[in-house]
Amino acid sequence: MKPSTPLDRAHELMEGKPDNTQLRLRFFERLADCELFILLTEEAKNETLSPELLSCEEAQFALVFDSEERLSEFSGQVSPFAAISGRLIANMLTGQNIGIALNLDVAPSSFLLPAEGVEWLDNLIRQQPDELQAKPVAFFPPSDLSADLLQALDQKLKTITGLAKEAWLSRVEYDDGSKGLFLAVIDAHPGSESALAKAAHEAVTFSAEDNLQIDVAFLPSTDKSLKTISRQGLRIELPELMATRPVVAEMPQDEIDKPPKLY
Repeated sequence: MKPSTPLDRAHELMEGKPDNTQLRLRFFERLADCELFILLTEEAKNETLSPELLSCEEAQFALVFDSEERLSEFSGQVSPFAAISGRLIANMLTGQNIGIALNLDVAPSSFLLPAEGVEWLDNLIRQQPDELQAKPVAFFPPSDLSADLLQALDQKLKTITGLAKEAWLSRVEYDDGSKGLFLAVIDAHPGSESALAKAAHEAVTFSAEDNLQIDVAFLPSTDKSLKTISRQGLRIELPELMATRPVVAEMPQDEIDKPPKLY
């Protein structure tokens, strides 16, 4: 039995409860985040891709797979392809009146997403969080949040490696009386703020939680408010970049002392 993939499992959950909006959004989140393999008519030239298109009932679909093996099984021959994320494929196809044929005939997650669905997905992942100027005056525990949302936020932030030390999630009240969900990101690397804020924003967007927004602040570990936030909030540990050591073959000392010969 061939192993299932994250898209297979997300698709199975979605199909099992077709009226569950949250599970449908989770599937599309996986589709956007996965590395996918798009079948091409020819090798990419100057970063220009020419997708192989399937015509079906007056609609066209790009053939996309979540593994090289599945692409090869479908094509039955050595074929040109490109490996890019689902979000980039959606961005490339939007406005072209082309849908996505996922894992067609080769996996349980076989799925046709029409052109309107591609544009909907692209619009969803293009959304950018707004900048706020309100000042926090009190923090509270995030005790009323669903386990699904907490897991989604944790998983989404962990896809962005090495951009910050840690994050703290809490409820917040601002000086203008408004309240919301607050994520304090600690010691973020300069220039990473947009990617981190967008990741948090997407986790909430794809969670299907009603009337829920998240505000993201970037604080140094020396910020005085962090003491209060850490007492009230939930810590999210962010993955660090793994240090790599070059592998150097050991050489006997007598060989080290001998310079190479030139021929």
